[in-house]
Amino acid sequence: MKLVSAIIKPFKLQEVREALVEAGVEGLTITEVKGYGRQKGHTEMYRGAEYSVDTLPKIKLDILVDDEKTQNVIDVIVKTANTGKIGDGKIFISSVDDVIRIRTGETGSEAI
Repeated sequence: MKLVSAIIKPFKLQEVREALVEAGVEGLTITEVKGYGRQKGHTEMYRGAEYSVDTLPKIKLDILVDDEKTQNVIDVIVKTANTGKIGDGKIFISSVDDVIRIRTGETGSEAI
């Protein structure tokens, strides 16, 4: 099993979620996060004064999938979340040794 964690722009959330559901993803976790990459934030104007925004709002999606579905999930996220501009985000893939459904005690793929 793999844990696919994607950091995306907030306005892309609904579109990415819908595409993942169409691709057969049955569950995911959505977290509002803040951070920065190479762009190190940006500057904005407020009442005539310029100020620096060091962290930018992002959305983090965590999706647990079987190994054979991993590439499809990655492809869907890359295609749907891409705007072609800086700050589109990143995808991290981690191996998961096991998962346990608390309610039933099921383990492995059955618990996904």
